[in-house]
Amino acid sequence: MSNTHHLFTIHFWGVRGSIACPGPETVRYGGNTPCVEMRVGHERLIFDGGTGLRVLGQSLLSQMPVKAHIFFTHSHWDHIQGFPFFSPAFVKNNRFDIYGAISPNGSTIEKRLTDQMTHPNFPVPLRVMQADLRFYDLEVGESVKIGEITIENALLNHPGEAIGYRVNWRGYSAAYITDTEHRPEGLDPNVFRLATDADVMIYDATYTDEEYYA
Repeated sequence: MSNTHHLFTIHFWGVRGSIACPGPETVRYGGNTPCVEMRVGHERLIFDGGTGLRVLGQSLLSQMPVKAHIFFTHSHWDHIQGFPFFSPAFVKNNRFDIYGAISPNGSTIEKRLTDQMTHPNFPVPLRVMQADLRFYDLEVGESVKIGEITIENALLNHPGEAIGYRVNWRGYSAAYITDTEHRPEGLDPNVFRLATDADVMIYDATYTDEEYYA
């Protein structure tokens, strides 16, 4: 379809875990840590803020003013380390609605991103960002409505907790499920629910079978 407002597209800006690893060995899929952009109708959804978010940000500088919704699965470093380098967040008239679950210790996504950019971790505090940043605390299992889009979430099996997402729009769906593993007793029903009948499933594939069972 030529009208981009009737499209559901996915762009992978970062797909690596733990640490960015650019170089000849990672050229095929890239070396940046997680960041996935979905253009869904009129809306721009961004999932996770690894180093791929910096690259996405550079591409957005020619499209300002920018409005987007950023969903974090959790705040392990590889999923948030690109946020301090997200250039559009420093520019007035841009707006970013930022979503994340409250962590087991009670901290919000706003606090965790703020702490990452607080001395001695980083020289530039989050308050310097000039864009309109709006933070939303998600409940596990809560659905978010953005126009015709519904974003579901579910708890994943990951140290410190993480959530996976499913985006539904006009009969199309995509599941974003990182940093998880099934339990010994069988398939994780939360993963199964997010993925069932999805058109696209983006899933953690850190280990080969040989590596996992070694």
